[in-house]
Amino acid sequence: MLQDLGYAVVQAADGTEALGVLDRHDDVDVMVTDVRMPGISGLELSDIASRRFSDLKIILISGYFLPQPIKWRFLQKPFRSRDLDGAIRAELALEGLS
Repeated sequence: MLQDLGYAVVQAADGTEALGVLDRHDDVDVMVTDVRMPGISGLELSDIASRRFSDLKIILISGYFLPQPIKWRFLQKPFRSRDLDGAIRAELALEGLS
């Protein structure tokens, strides 16, 4: 979906691999991650990644997430590509406000 929207994408199989990808790719602007993943959860990944990479924008997605306060943008599955695109554009727009 992200590639169809025209975004350059790097993928990771799980949260631990995602942290390694972020370490190797300092040009990642937005991380989109599922809340439920093998190993560390998307919430844990987001917490670690946001501490390590303070400018990283984060979007969490899930079809089974119980509502709770989170500090990142969230999309409930299923969502449309335009919803994901809108979330990414909104996060990147916040970058210009800092």
